[in-house]
Amino acid sequence: MTYDEKSAAQALSALGHEVRLQVFRLLVRAGDKGLSVGEIGTHLGVPPSTLAHHLSALVQAGLVVQERQGRIVFNHVDYARMRALLTYVSSQCCAGIVPLIDDEVA
Repeated sequence: MTYDEKSAAQALSALGHEVRLQVFRLLVRAGDKGLSVGEIGTHLGVPPSTLAHHLSALVQAGLVVQERQGRIVFNHVDYARMRALLTYVSSQCCAGIVPLIDDEVA
């Protein structure tokens, strides 16, 4: 998975809300197993309906994957996409700026 400007903006926008960032950070720490919606709500003190809204935004951005196991929905970070986003941001945003004018001409 590689990011372009549009998909990176969508992912970063999803992380741009305080609750969604808290959810994402918690899921990163939870590892591959992830956490159920109830566990996330308990850890963060977020009501289920509010949490569902925020999880939906993270899923749509491709940062979180949901898997149903019986009646329980587990959420975990898509680590490959997270790494791709970090790579995109560091390679596109942390590289040097190409001069617009030649120093000798100015």
